[in-house]
Amino acid sequence: MSSLPANEDRERLKAAMATPSGFLALGLGSGLSPKAPGTAGTAMGMVLALPLGGMPAWAGLVAVLVAFVAGIWICDSACRQLGRHDHGAIVWDEFVGIWLVLALVPFEWIWWIAAFVLFRVFDIVKPWPIGWLDRRVHGGLGVMLDDILAAAYAVLILRILAGFWY
Repeated sequence: MSSLPANEDRERLKAAMATPSGFLALGLGSGLSPKAPGTAGTAMGMVLALPLGGMPAWAGLVAVLVAFVAGIWICDSACRQLGRHDHGAIVWDEFVGIWLVLALVPFEWIWWIAAFVLFRVFDIVKPWPIGWLDRRVHGGLGVMLDDILAAAYAVLILRILAGFWY
């Protein structure tokens, strides 16, 4: 819930979308979804992740690392533009989180659906230490870090499951 009046929040979102960092932070507009912007951002992130399916895992991880480092600046800039830490419309962190999971699971629809579901569950529930870090680490790093940990939890579960099938 925003601490800004609705009109001011809308104006700040509109202004942020007009900047490159805001456009990226708001997930090319997917973070503006009136319902479940994190889920909308994750879905958009999956579409953008399709090229990961054709990459070796190491190349996907390099791409994720670059997106993570860029995301610290992108999300920090958006937090300043929007006037609050980790505004719900900021979904670049969901992009990078789902990209991390998808870079490390088989490129098969069942694994990608499972990746989506598990990542969203861990991102929403925020089991320890995700929630603890989310409350204590601020700025762009704080925005990015909880989603990377949610992705790591999802990867762990999916890799365990992959061990049973592969």
